[in-house]
Amino acid sequence: MVESKHKWKAWLYLSPAIILLLVFTVWPIINTLRMAFLNGYSLSREVGGWTFGFGIENFKMVFNEYSGFKQCLINTLLLTVLTVPISTMLALLIAVCLNSIKPLQRLLQTIFFLPYVTNSIAIGMVFEAMFNIVGFNSSSPSFGIINSVIGLFGVDPINWINESSPYWANITVLVIYIVWNALPFKILILLGGLQSINRQYYDAAKIDSTPRARVFTKITVPLLSPMLAYVVITGFIGGFKEYSSIVGIFGDDMQAAGGKSLDTMVGFIYRALGNQEGIASASALILFAIIFVVTMINLYVSKKKTHY
Repeated sequence: MVESKHKWKAWLYLSPAIILLLVFTVWPIINTLRMAFLNGYSLSREVGGWTFGFGIENFKMVFNEYSGFKQCLINTLLLTVLTVPISTMLALLIAVCLNSIKPLQRLLQTIFFLPYVTNSIAIGMVFEAMFNIVGFNSSSPSFGIINSVIGLFGVDPINWINESSPYWANITVLVIYIVWNALPFKILILLGGLQSINRQYYDAAKIDSTPRARVFTKITVPLLSPMLAYVVITGFIGGFKEYSSIVGIFGDDMQAAGGKSLDTMVGFIYRALGNQEGIASASALILFAIIFVVTMINLYVSKKKTHY
């Protein structure tokens, strides 16, 4: 092995990227840790010359004094637990179907991938229009496309997102949107995994006249388990960071008109950044701890179930 005599050149070429990494990644992490453990920290107060004691008061305030935080945590957990399994199973089903369809396969892949490259806020506004009831309190309201479709089956219009709409209806709209928005990435990953599986396994199963359901459960799923583990783990991480979908559908206040708050952990952190940076930093660390624990559990389970 030839050892370079000019290692300083490599460091020189890497220095712009390293500086950017230190400034925009490493320092914010360190500063977040610092602010989280400074009691009652606020940037405006620090500029004004205030001093802050070191402790865990910010964490206590998040749990004890901010009742909205608990609702944000419940909303985040509920959306994550509902959307990750549904989107993963649907993505697996669609990927298997796409893999078996040779004509127009590339066109269908492009169509399914479109939501991934479309602005999430814009998509949320489209969903808001689909579920909205225009003139809700008027004598002749105009129902959105969703209520019009279910009305064809004799189902009465549902108040999805308008004034006094039920919490379950709001969550249903969010789950549909998040699942739809999460499908493209998962389909792409799973489809790539399916196309890399050796065809000899399927040829052997065909010779033995193995039922398709058994081929799916005993060949496809085990050989696809590394990709499944990946999309599940990234799905949980993305679910805990959900924010833009609620803003796109319900606006900046993140709640239906007169309804229950639909705010999430990330939304809570953004609001606290205005003048309570210590609270925001503590909340960010709590969110990080939750994501870390869930990810470790997923990695432990996938290690037992994944076939490489």
